[in-house]
Amino acid sequence: MAIPVIDFSKLNGDERAKTLAEIANACEEWGFFQLVNNGIAEELLERVKKVSSEFYKVEREENFKNSKVVNLLNESGDEKLENVDWEDVITLTDDNVSEWSYQTLGFQETMKEFRYELKILAEKIMEVMDENLWLPKGYIKKAFNGEGGENNAFLGTKLCHYPPCPNPEKVTGLRAHTDAGGVILLFQDDEVGGLQVLKDGEWIDVQPLKNTIVINTGDQIEVLSNGRYKSAWHRVLSTIDGNRLSIASFYNPSLKATIAPAPQLVKETNEEMDQTYPRFVFGDYMSVYVQQKFLPKEPRFQAVRAV
Repeated sequence: MAIPVIDFSKLNGDERAKTLAEIANACEEWGFFQLVNNGIAEELLERVKKVSSEFYKVEREENFKNSKVVNLLNESGDEKLENVDWEDVITLTDDNVSEWSYQTLGFQETMKEFRYELKILAEKIMEVMDENLWLPKGYIKKAFNGEGGENNAFLGTKLCHYPPCPNPEKVTGLRAHTDAGGVILLFQDDEVGGLQVLKDGEWIDVQPLKNTIVINTGDQIEVLSNGRYKSAWHRVLSTIDGNRLSIASFYNPSLKATIAPAPQLVKETNEEMDQTYPRFVFGDYMSVYVQQKFLPKEPRFQAVRAV
């Protein structure tokens, strides 16, 4: 069993209907799929890999060797570490560009260009979701921007490295969780694996494929689709060999946006299902999520109902 691999370029040809159906099935059955021919130039993707690897080696590697998780692992004896992750991570947003690396040649320019292309791709994917869910074109994007369409939906990027771990059986690269936001676009290492998605009670490897973008749906898409599209549990295993690169970008609603099931989809479901997902402000949901990220997601929906 393997997660779906979909040729995004075929949306623009005779196989559009088939490709739409493949994406719909992937969203409904997996919450994860890989996009080939995704519209992002391979030359740019190669540059992203190059500057990201150089950035880690020059600016992050030595600090990681002295990090909390390394020290905890060294002191753990036979004990497994439960509440930490074997990862080095920085966050890139439009608001913290001044903090991005100046030391690694080409890092800022390349990552700005990459994030620009990812935002375009994310909005195309949301339009495909609109079409597959029989929602008006632009519905999800409009919902993410909030009342009045202030265009406050935002893209955050986590640049992660998972260095070789001397005891991978004692610490996870990233603990199992679902993602809080909307559409997640992952550019992962094309040689070193470790990402897994939970499908029917079984952890399935997300195989590294060169220059693909892995798409997964977050909690807000689950709510907007009234459960038609589920956010999937996933995790990253630590490995004894290889330094895994992972660049995850999250197209999220405005913190002020009110999220609720699309009325068109509520009408199609039974009364019990209608009550599963409350209406809430995304910022309130995030306040709950940061405390409960690695816990079951259903109580998060119930907790935010009372906020």
